[in-house]
Amino acid sequence: MDKKIIKRDVLDDLREHLNKKEISLIVGPRQAGKTTIMRIIQEELDKKMKNTLFMSLDIERDQQYFKSQNAFINKLNLEFGDRAGVVFIDEIQIKKDAGLFLKGIYDMGIKHKLIVSGSGSIELKEKVHESLMGRKRLFELLTVSFQEFVNFSTEYRYDNRLDEFFSVEKEKTQDLLEKYIVFGGYPRVILENQIAEKQRAIDEIYRSYIEKDISSFLRVEKLGAFRSLVKIMASQIGNLVNYAELANTLNLSVKTVKNYLWYLEKTYIISVLTPYHTNIRKEISKSPVYYFNDIGLRNYAIGLFNGALDGNKGFIFENIIFLFLKNELKAGNREIHFWRTTSKAEVDFVIDSGSALLPIEAKYKELKKPVIKRSLRSFIEKYKPAKALVVNKNLKDQIIIGKTKIKFLPFAELIKEVRYLEF
Repeated sequence: MDKKIIKRDVLDDLREHLNKKEISLIVGPRQAGKTTIMRIIQEELDKKMKNTLFMSLDIERDQQYFKSQNAFINKLNLEFGDRAGVVFIDEIQIKKDAGLFLKGIYDMGIKHKLIVSGSGSIELKEKVHESLMGRKRLFELLTVSFQEFVNFSTEYRYDNRLDEFFSVEKEKTQDLLEKYIVFGGYPRVILENQIAEKQRAIDEIYRSYIEKDISSFLRVEKLGAFRSLVKIMASQIGNLVNYAELANTLNLSVKTVKNYLWYLEKTYIISVLTPYHTNIRKEISKSPVYYFNDIGLRNYAIGLFNGALDGNKGFIFENIIFLFLKNELKAGNREIHFWRTTSKAEVDFVIDSGSALLPIEAKYKELKKPVIKRSLRSFIEKYKPAKALVVNKNLKDQIIIGKTKIKFLPFAELIKEVRYLEF
């Protein structure tokens, strides 16, 4: 594997889907690597002498083929004749009514496989997902995960053996985590070696997001207030959000603040975490918390993209653990929540499988002995889960409280623990 190519886990799933009639729809944030993924697959198919065609709506000369479905079909007939081919369509969000356009093409029963990519804005403007119901499989490509980053950084020497690497190379794992906590997972940022170049790359990514997704597609008029909101959210990851307070600070209506946060969520910048509750009168049920989908972008937004660890490491570590959980649980039906009561008891994450609960606490500390705080103890006493996790920097141990097994895990072992989770 070329060190300058970051291997993405979604590639294998996309390869397996090549033989399916459904459209392969790749979505995710701008600059996450969607075009690169499609180019890799095209190159592999070309080597196998398959017929391929790559078109991008970001290229002016290709836009003429998307003016009508007939124009598109004529182009395919010209390139492939009677042969079946694989058609790659990049930046589909630029096409007006893209969902209806693709639905019509699919329903014509063409023999060609379509692999389509678009930024998160397609969910907001074009409703591609709804239009293609039953006609597509969705592949989310977010920025590079910590596991993918470690694989790349170690030149794939431990590919498929990362659990072993994490267990043996604890200091190297910690060093890589601290780099990831600062710079995040945008491929362009990872591929740059100098901090100044990393800064330039993240600046271009953020400006492109504001200018294209937010200004052009979403028609957000108060860009200054929008940028300020991003900065505020970056400064309070993991904290309860007070919409009225945000509205007052930004001189916006509560409705506008909620709309802007929705935009940020649907364009893959932030993720919302809602509270777990069974008794609405005793537990906070209205205020969510937010985490960033890329910690490097979060650091940039707050002016801390400089190679040094943020002083707010506890909440950043929470954010990283959230991304671990989100990545590992995305294929299942388990939900991630947080728990917080009016008496200030709180648990960072609660995984709800529908039939069982797993509370998880994130502590960016080197623990010498297994000790739990009052909040986690309160959750255990109330809900009596079979297991609880305390994720930390170093300690591996366990204790029993009542019938609950509490496991203390170094952060890198959380990935394996959650992957094979049975509760």
